Amino acid sequence: MLKKLYAIIFLISIFLVLSGCNEYIDTGQIQNVGMLTEGTIDDQVWGQKGYEGLQAIEKKYDVNVYYKEGIKTQQEVTESVDELVSNGVNLIFGHSNIYGKYFVNISKSYPDVQFIYFNGGYHAKNVTSLNFNSHAMGFFGGMVAGKMTETDQIGIVAAYEWQPEIEGFYEGAKYENPEVKVHIDYVKDWADKDTAISMYKRMKEQNVDVFYPTGDSYSIDVIKQARKDGLYAIGYVSDQSYIDEETVLTSTVQQVDKLYTLAAKKFNKDELDGGILVFDFQDDVISLGTFSPVVPEDYQDKIEEIIKKYKKTALLPNE
Repeated sequence: MLKKLYAIIFLISIFLVLSGCNEYIDTGQIQNVGMLTEGTIDDQVWGQKGYEGLQAIEKKYDVNVYYKEGIKTQQEVTESVDELVSNGVNLIFGHSNIYGKYFVNISKSYPDVQFIYFNGGYHAKNVTSLNFNSHAMGFFGGMVAGKMTETDQIGIVAAYEWQPEIEGFYEGAKYENPEVKVHIDYVKDWADKDTAISMYKRMKEQNVDVFYPTGDSYSIDVIKQARKDGLYAIGYVSDQSYIDEETVLTSTVQQVDKLYTLAAKKFNKDELDGGILVFDFQDDVISLGTFSPVVPEDYQDKIEEIIKKYKKTALLPNE
């Protein structure tokens, strides 16, 4: 009789534990968190911002965090997700737009895991795309470049053609300075420093005096080269005025780390159901960085007023 009683108590305990586990997952509460990146967290730009976001989640929610670098293929993603899930991870960030399709392909196999990636059109019930509306960011950076060029020649050393900030930068430069010519070339890689510098040199020979390098680690190299040559640049993703406060006229800043913690908060409150979410200046995750002292103060004030108006109306000056 006593053995039977112990058995009943044991079964009830197991049931309660399992019920508690299921409720824990279903309510979206964070267990552990992982991040995949196709590059490295040491690039001082995009990858580093993602890692800072991961650290912020670790601190805020007191969970374990994991990251894996150089993950570029479906097989590598699948193997990495298996490893993360085995470590109790139920929130996984893919720190690039390449992960959208990969995550959707495997999402049904991991119904209790929420997948998040950036700047893409793929989504599913447990796959969310976080998109920066970077067109406006580029527009305001382009305005500053159009104002400060002395040769009316501006250069964009871009990573890929699909980047919305490129068109925005072009429009902003032309809005501010209709006489300006905008040179654009594509590295077709986020981190190819040699190709980026080669493009920079070609543009320099064409009298370009303001550069906008829209890549990860190579943006730093281009800015440093511009500093050596006594030219100007617009920083990218992070506030890159630390490289040289005079060379960097301003920066187009995407506060990826803030977006990480915002997404984690939504997931933890069971408010993340997949889909495509868009963020802009109004959400305080996009901004311009520190202005160089060579940018006239009255023009700095002008840009800040235009941004304030954009936050209220969502309309750029050319609209």
